[in-house]
Amino acid sequence: MTLIKSISGIRGTIGGVTNENLTPLDAVKFAAAYGTWLKEYSNKEKLTVVIGRDARLSGEMIQSLVISTLVGLGIDVINLGLSTTPTVEIAVPLEKADGGIILTASHNPKQWNALKLLNEKGEFLNAKEGAHILKIADEERFNFAGVDDLGEVIINDAYIDIHIDQVLDLPLVEADTIKQAKFKVVVDGVNSTGGIVIPKLLEELGVEVVKLYCEPNGHFPHNPEPLKEHLGVICEKVLEEEADFGIVVDPDVDRLAFICNDGSMFGEEYTLVACADYVLSKTPGNTVSNLSSSRALRDITLKHGGRYEAAAVGEVNVVAKMKETKAIIGGEGNGGIIYPESHYGRDSLVGTALFLMLMAERGGTVLELRNSYPSYFMSKKKIELTPSLDVDEILSSMARKYKDEQVSTIDGVKVDFEKSWVHLRKSNTEPIIRIYTEAETQEKSDSLAKNIMEEIKEISML
Repeated sequence: MTLIKSISGIRGTIGGVTNENLTPLDAVKFAAAYGTWLKEYSNKEKLTVVIGRDARLSGEMIQSLVISTLVGLGIDVINLGLSTTPTVEIAVPLEKADGGIILTASHNPKQWNALKLLNEKGEFLNAKEGAHILKIADEERFNFAGVDDLGEVIINDAYIDIHIDQVLDLPLVEADTIKQAKFKVVVDGVNSTGGIVIPKLLEELGVEVVKLYCEPNGHFPHNPEPLKEHLGVICEKVLEEEADFGIVVDPDVDRLAFICNDGSMFGEEYTLVACADYVLSKTPGNTVSNLSSSRALRDITLKHGGRYEAAAVGEVNVVAKMKETKAIIGGEGNGGIIYPESHYGRDSLVGTALFLMLMAERGGTVLELRNSYPSYFMSKKKIELTPSLDVDEILSSMARKYKDEQVSTIDGVKVDFEKSWVHLRKSNTEPIIRIYTEAETQEKSDSLAKNIMEEIKEISML
């Protein structure tokens, strides 16, 4: 069982021993640390925090603990109940709140949950702010409010509709154009909140929806990470229903993957490529993705006359680089679309609408669209961390070994070869080393990953 404290928030498995898992005491401690930091950071007399959660089984319990803790600190809470990560992100500034917490472990299996922490802009905290909160939690220096100064809880269940309306109001989203295309789409909501919001958005856009695992009961029918090996059922369903394509989201709806009309994977790396292709065709500009994302975004950006840059992995890092370069769209190759015209957060609702517009205007099939893009093939492997593995030494050794290639060490080690690359880094969300490779064929990508894993094994045995 595991407790991970990182730039992605406080994430852990439910049950077990305190300080090693996300137990009720740990949820209270980290909520109290966030509330205490917020009081120092904002320097306001009365604070408000927006709370939302995905549908995982522990969500209601963790939500009750977090809300009660904030109320005990004298902070008012706007409770959105079942929601999505991007919905909470847009709600924070709309409510003029001082921060937000999303209770979700994103793509992790059902035994996990997490506190994702937001600032007053509805954006993730940076590393320095996160480190300060962890320090407060370690010191347990909390000052709770007296009985006359407790916070209040306001329930607001309107934000899914508000979020959908915001997407429909985007200048590059034309509902009538999408309605005229008469799409039929299969949606896999992994029995979380995506099963509520994605079908609702599609129906507003005149799309015929076939629902698959759209009951938000928290019983994930398959591993909730939207990868090919987990998505056999929807691939078959798209063919069976003769649908135009399929949509898959993770439990908190910030990752988006498509299934082609022939039941094959569009490729989560190409979600951002396709959405960027549409946006750049209307509003030329710059793009950003992280170091573990496909080169295809760079190619599409250059085709449209823009400039592409890579950021360290982590949404906050991508957002910072997007602001620095004035990027008009960006995100992560895991299917995360960040479109500043809406907000600075990964958003599957926005990505869905942009993709529908691209398909409606371009015509043809989703498979034809996929085949029109530069072909790169990725391999995504991982090595479980053990006490005997010295991650820093492994990364340093790999950087030294490939010093004659183009090497980046801003986030782990990335080595760019002429026609391929490899990125090694310690995960922010799981106790693993991630090994991502990309090449011109799947065989070459897999072979590169295999060779790198063998080299790591040799280093760890020294």
